[in-house]
Amino acid sequence: MVRPYALGISVVLVLTFMDEYLQWLLAGVGFLVVMGVVVVRLVLRLQVRRREKRRAADAARAQTQRLAAEEAARQHAKRKAAAEDVARVEAAAHAAKDAARIKAELLVAEQAARKQAEQLAAEAVNHARAEAARTAAADAARREAERQARAEEARLAEAERLAAEQAEREEAARLEAERVEAQRAAQARRAAEDAARAEAARAEAARAEAARAEAARADAARLEAARAEAAQLAAELAAREKAVHEAAARERAAREQAARDRAAREEAARLAAEEQQRAQARRVAEEQAAREHAARELAAREQAARLAAEEAAHAARAAEEAARVAAQPQPAPAAVRKSPEETLVMIADDSKIVRVKTGRLLAQHQYRVAYATDGLDAVAQLGASVPDIVITDVEMPGMDGFELTRHVRRNPATAHIPVIMITAADDRHRGDASEAGVSVLLGKPYPEEELIAHIRAAMNHGETQAGALV
Repeated sequence: MVRPYALGISVVLVLTFMDEYLQWLLAGVGFLVVMGVVVVRLVLRLQVRRREKRRAADAARAQTQRLAAEEAARQHAKRKAAAEDVARVEAAAHAAKDAARIKAELLVAEQAARKQAEQLAAEAVNHARAEAARTAAADAARREAERQARAEEARLAEAERLAAEQAEREEAARLEAERVEAQRAAQARRAAEDAARAEAARAEAARAEAARAEAARADAARLEAARAEAAQLAAELAAREKAVHEAAARERAAREQAARDRAAREEAARLAAEEQQRAQARRVAEEQAAREHAARELAAREQAARLAAEEAAHAARAAEEAARVAAQPQPAPAAVRKSPEETLVMIADDSKIVRVKTGRLLAQHQYRVAYATDGLDAVAQLGASVPDIVITDVEMPGMDGFELTRHVRRNPATAHIPVIMITAADDRHRGDASEAGVSVLLGKPYPEEELIAHIRAAMNHGETQAGALV
């Protein structure tokens, strides 16, 4: 592409040897070419700005769509959590019903669990596919941004190369101007030599001297005009060099600003990608926690249903055994006396602090201690080893203290074990405790000596009978 100032230099050099009409014609053509080049540059800059605005608008739309998708996912997770809460409440209500429908409800719960597991698995697969699609879209956007950055760098390199070529052309023009000046100086020297020869010839011929004098004056006038033209050309060249330097400075400033803008965009893209990765990690962790919580709830419901079924079977066997025993005369059981080292006390409480505190108290009096984190854990341990005394809390997850006591009383192998219940509202729970078969009901806070006294009375003197509330 021909630069305006190079074209101007060429026009000036050509105009030196042309008549006035052609000079004006070429000057007009040069002006039109320069204006055309300026207009083309302005159009190209406007197109670049429009493309940048479109890219910014596309990025904003993509961000809006991503935020909408995340909000929809959160709403879906909330609805799913609400549905799971409703399912848990309904399962708890059904678990409290009579034992005759336990097996049928267990089958229904298993089928619902399988369906829910399949649904969760399908949702996990769909979520993984959606995440893969979003990751692919993000990679494509990143590759497009890198491609555009490479194109911008190539454009800047091309601009630098063109600027270097323009500088070389300006240097060549300057050298050409110097060569023209040297030629004009040589012409001036030759004119001076001719004048000297003319001065020597004037002595020989007056007529020839007058003619040569006239020629010398004409040559001097042409030389003066050439000098004025050279000075004007030098001034124009200096002005063009200044304009070129200013244009180069503006181009460098534009490149530096573009580099800063590109660095800022890359930093913003990197921060957005990191924030998206963190948000994705949080969503994955929340979904994993929700799935684990649902699995634990399902396992707890299944275990509660299984224990209810076992309790129903134990109750039936206990009723049969009681009927059989009632038909036969039995001798009165002798009081059992055990030393503290021989006495195993089970502490069932969901509070670790309470378990540790009570265990230390019993250990100080030489009792052996077994710990259960809740009623279900206590029932599982009762199947392995039978303690001598059970100390239980009222409020526990999965199975509370009343259900644990009823389970102990329904099992013939554990029906004789004294149960000491610790509660913060002993008066309100007294009726339920008596109905369940609690041996001793202690309110919080209770004196430690009183707890030890009840244990000693149960194991050494038989004063606290199983099922007789004190």
